[in-house]
Amino acid sequence: MLTNLTIALDMMGGDYGPRSSIPAAINAVNSHANLTLILCGNEQVLTQRLANFDSVSHPRLIIRHCSEVVTNACEPASAVRAKKDSSMRVALDLVKSGEAQACVSSGNTGALFFMAHYVLKMLPGVKRPALISAVPTEKKNPVYLLDLGANVHCDAQTLYQFGIMGSVVAGQALGCDNPKVSLLNIGAEDIKGHDEIKRAAQLMQQCPHLNYSGYSEGSDIFTGKADVIVCDGFVGNVALKTCEGIAKLIMKKFSSALEKHLIYKSLAFMLAPIIKKLYKRVNPDQYNGASLVGLRGIVVKSHGNASAKAFNEAINEAVREVERQLPDKIAAMFEKQQITDNDIAND
Repeated sequence: MLTNLTIALDMMGGDYGPRSSIPAAINAVNSHANLTLILCGNEQVLTQRLANFDSVSHPRLIIRHCSEVVTNACEPASAVRAKKDSSMRVALDLVKSGEAQACVSSGNTGALFFMAHYVLKMLPGVKRPALISAVPTEKKNPVYLLDLGANVHCDAQTLYQFGIMGSVVAGQALGCDNPKVSLLNIGAEDIKGHDEIKRAAQLMQQCPHLNYSGYSEGSDIFTGKADVIVCDGFVGNVALKTCEGIAKLIMKKFSSALEKHLIYKSLAFMLAPIIKKLYKRVNPDQYNGASLVGLRGIVVKSHGNASAKAFNEAINEAVREVERQLPDKIAAMFEKQQITDNDIAND
């Protein structure tokens, strides 16, 4: 564990802004004695919110005033050019300067992607960054799914690189030396899928540093068949949000049924511990915090509609990644793969 952690928060992004980010920040510093948070946003608004929680003078909550906000309506390229004093940009600049070790934002995903790419740059050898997050499975461990929306169109080389980055993330998170990596496809047979998927499969099979386990179908996401599932950002984003929607639907339908039928109330009381455990397992809030991997810094993207609890989970994810020194681990794996590729080319 690192002695001191400093994370910059985009306090103004997302649907709720400081309404969720302030209580999340307070909870985070109270949970991590070695954590300092730099709160990027409108000083007057943040001070007023902190006063509501009697936390204005908290020594590990530091306000960094920003005069601008990147809204959901901002075009990504315009946000990079015109929003240089936005809470999102300042948080990223703090990571670039080394004043903070990570950034967390629930703001405009496209703007965060472009801005992080522009400010932090890519790790050597990495073509494109990717959003990755854990998804619950029927087994003890989650599966790590990427890309979740950073790249709508991906060629074979990009998907292959996602596999490498996903393997590093899952390996660090699960304590696994050789996590199983799979490609999301429309079928498990080798003949299925478009040319880029097939080519990506060939690249993964040839890579000595990847434990490639073949194709996965959508129904395999929750089975724990693989530790990492790779896909393009369009498919991944739809898959993730479908997962979240199904989890909420099941719990809502179950609760509604219990409320309508009195005969089930006594049963519900007896089953309450099991139901609570199940909901905790599938609740999207606990999996909030998709990491933008492949950059020369740690950036965690929270859901735009994240509650205080969910935003707190995104902060926790940033803490874990700082402690694991994730960018350094990914860079080391790409350097190892480059040496292997050079050796093959010289043979």
